[in-house]
This record gives sequence, structure tokens and C-alpha cells, in this order.
Amino acid sequence: MWIWEQPNWPAFQWDRERIEPILRETRLNQGILLGKMSTQSLDHKQSMLDTLLANIVHSSAIEGEKLNAFTVRSSLANKLGVSEEKPFPTTEQTDGLADIMLDAIERLEEPLTLERILYWHEKLFPSGYTLFNPVVGGKWRGDAPMQVVSGCIDRPNVHFEAPPRTVLEVELDQFVEWFSTSRTDALVDPLLRAAITHLWFVTLHPLDDGNGRITRLLTDLALAQADKQSVRFYAMSVGVMANRKSYYEILEQTQKGDLDITEWIVWFCKVLNETFADVLNEIELTIQKPIIGGKLIRQSSHLNKPKYLID
Repeated sequence: MWIWEQPNWPAFQWDRERIEPILRETRLNQGILLGKMSTQSLDHKQSMLDTLLANIVHSSAIEGEKLNAFTVRSSLANKLGVSEEKPFPTTEQTDGLADIMLDAIERLEEPLTLERILYWHEKLFPSGYTLFNPVVGGKWRGDAPMQVVSGCIDRPNVHFEAPPRTVLEVELDQFVEWFSTSRTDALVDPLLRAAITHLWFVTLHPLDDGNGRITRLLTDLALAQADKQSVRFYAMSVGVMANRKSYYEILEQTQKGDLDITEWIVWFCKVLNETFADVLNEIELTIQKPIIGGKLIRQSSHLNKPKYLID
């Protein structure tokens, strides 16, 4: 039985005694990151560009698609008004990726609608995207069963099967309604909401392709709504990519289980905390470079002082 076949779907449950301390730790680390960034004399628009670039490139890499980072960077730079010394030619696809990334983290007050999700999908798969994978962007999947499989064609290993097409619209309406109402629900922790958003949408798997990338975009939207400032300085997709094997394992484990999603939430927060830690480490390295450089200059100056002989 898949998780969506459970009688009380989607009434997710979790162990509060385990989850609440983890959420507190995650919010603390998020605050530390924001505090560190606010004290640095950095070009925040440039930092934002680097973060969004990492998010886009790694989100595609999780699905096995390698993007040209230079082209994506130029698309983002154009949208953000950042000048580049050597801009690369952009494509319809990379311009679209930049559009939807910025739409997710900047248009926070715009309601999430099914039309908005399909708009993202259309930008993800522009016309003529690839001859080998003729996905029609901006449309929900067809009537065929949606399965996540591996192995041989004659003996596939089915990791997951999504809800049938006949119930998809009802399921999506329920998800979008929850996403809207949960934002103002004081009982729903914003980071917990992001974790549920990720699991719920990827479980519906409503698209022929791109479900993972749209899921991570929705997660970015939820994280941006949780804290508009700090999300510009970290890319969770980098953390997911670094934990790609366990990402698919925990999704399969959760989607084959009951409605207790404790382990998924633990995994989600763990990766988020690792992502924060990596960014904080990079900040520390940036701070240390001029300090170390200054010490070396002073040491060099001291060593080069003329020595006087006393007769």
C-alpha cells in the first residue's frame, strides 16, 4: 500500500517529541546564517545570484541533467540587473529557469495556483526542449500509470506509483488549498510546512517529467515564505544533491509507509542544517582570507626590515 492509499490521507503525523527540538535547532541555525550575512560587507545581489545559480544547477543535476552554469548565470544576471565582464549567450530554457526561480522566491504574496505551477512547468520545458524527451510543458500527465522504476524493462523494480489520473485534480486542489491556509496557521511551523510541501507534491507526481524540479521550486517558495531574507543566501538543492542517494531512499521509504512522516522531516531538517553549516563555513573562510593575508604582509614586512650591525 502506498502512502496516498492510506484511509486518512493526507492527514500526516509525526513524533512531536523528536521533531520540535530539531525544528528549534534548524531555526536557530537559520537565524545565525542571517545574522552573519547581515554583518558582512558583501554585494548581496551578487551573493543572491551565486545562490540561485547553485540552486538551479544542482536541482537539475539531481535528475541527471547537466546545465551550462555560465549560460544560467547570464540569464540570472540579466534578470537581477547584475553586470558581467563576459556574459554568455542565454537560451529560452535558461531564461525560463531564471524566471521561475525568481518567481518562487520573490513573489511570496502571490497565491499558489494550479496555473502558476503549470507556468513553471512550461518554462522548465519550452517548445522544442529536446527531441529525445518530447515533454509538453504546461500540462498535467496523461492517463497512463505514473511509476518511478529502475532496472530492466522486462523486470522493472517499481519504487513508487503515484495516484491515478482520475483523482489528480481533486488531489492537487487539496494540496493548493492546504498550501494557502497553512501559511497563516500558527500551529504549523514554517520549516515543517516546507518539508510537508516537498513530500506531498512529489508524491502526487502530477507531471510527465520535471516533478522533482517543480517540487524543489515549491519547497524554495515555502522556505522563502518562512524567511524571505535568509533563503537568498543558501541553496537547499546543493544539500539534496550531496545526499542524493539517501534522498531517494527516504522518499521511497516514506511513500511505502503509513502517514507517520517523522523520518522524512528529520532527514529534511538534517539536510537543511548541513546546507546552513556549509554556507557559514564559506563565510568564515572569506573572513579569514584577509586576516591571514594581513598577517603574511606584516610578517614579510618584519622580515625585510634592514638589520644594523652594532660594532
